[in-house]
Amino acid sequence: MADSEVDLQSEQYEKHREAGEILAQVREETAERVEVGVTHLEIAAYAEDRIRELGGQPAFPVNISVDEEAAHATPSIDDETTFGEEMINLDIGVHVDGWLADTAITVDLSGNPELAEASEQALEAAIDVVEPGVSTGDIGAEIEDVIDGYGYNPVVNLTGHGLGHWEQHTSPNIPNRAVSQGTTLEVGDVVAIEPFATDGGGKVTEGAKEEIFALEHERNVRNRQARAALDQITAEFRTLPFATRWLETDRAEMAVRRLKRNNVLHGYPVLKEDDGCLVSQKEHTVIVTEDGCEVTTAHRSG
Repeated sequence: MADSEVDLQSEQYEKHREAGEILAQVREETAERVEVGVTHLEIAAYAEDRIRELGGQPAFPVNISVDEEAAHATPSIDDETTFGEEMINLDIGVHVDGWLADTAITVDLSGNPELAEASEQALEAAIDVVEPGVSTGDIGAEIEDVIDGYGYNPVVNLTGHGLGHWEQHTSPNIPNRAVSQGTTLEVGDVVAIEPFATDGGGKVTEGAKEEIFALEHERNVRNRQARAALDQITAEFRTLPFATRWLETDRAEMAVRRLKRNNVLHGYPVLKEDDGCLVSQKEHTVIVTEDGCEVTTAHRSG
């Protein structure tokens, strides 16, 4: 679509902005509640309930990643895990009628403020260069340069991403390092930029634990609980990720296992830094405008 044809005041973009405004408030309120002794489930439930109170819906379960975890960790149904003196990443999403915003923040209780600062400053540098015509590879170069300057490594096999309608991850990918063949951003693109910094080698791999799932294929299932779960998934979440604890059916964990075994669902294993080292994260959603970008998830005082 040519730049002149993009109406950044259309209903689509207004809903992206509404989602971002809700999300900025929830991110700040939730981060303030993270402290030693509080349970992961309390924090996830607070954020997800607050999103609904403010008129949005969670776009995915709140990710609460601790220390070497980078993504896809969320509490189970009866999770009693509490925070310790750890590095904690909160990754939160909101949608309004399927139009999304995505944000993340590190709450450092581990005594490593520079690692948290590295991802935060990398995000600011990346946003500063976003405009029509910029290559995503150049954005990645800014991220890599800042994180390297702190003496840390970017996580190179995680990227930022586009946000579609009812789609959490679409093109283009926004790398966290310089790449020679990036995608050129255009007016109207909605992208989440999310630098990850680590004091490890800079790669993540999948762990064994899964608590987040999404619809893969709709098909008939005979089991009553599995059928009830699938009905809720298709009606409420569509193709967006959800947590087992969101399901209202009896024996939800069993229902999810059945649906996954039948290739109805796919899971998101928790991603961990290869060397077992700390990971920090900071993320904003931006809309590319004619003269730069608009950060939809920026906190607005007052």
